[in-house]
Amino acid sequence: MTDPEKQARIFKVLSVSTRIRMIQLLKGRTLCVNALARTLNLTPAAVSQHLRILRDADIVIADKRGYFVHYRVNPKTLAEWKASINNLFELNR
Repeated sequence: MTDPEKQARIFKVLSVSTRIRMIQLLKGRTLCVNALARTLNLTPAAVSQHLRILRDADIVIADKRGYFVHYRVNPKTLAEWKASINNLFELNR
């Protein structure tokens, strides 16, 4: 994927404020769908839909713990996204 395509995909994933809020919450700790739903005041089904998009983009990782799946931010992908976005906004001198 070329840089403009990758950057456009990043911005598409981040174009929904709920997903940004989810990433912010998951940067500090792992949470399950129900905990995210309560915190964000959303239905578990809505949270699951957003998590599917975030998982497909590899920005969150799912960890199965007993009956529950806990989610956390993928630090490698977060660093790659940060570098890509910084590259986009860097001024050529």
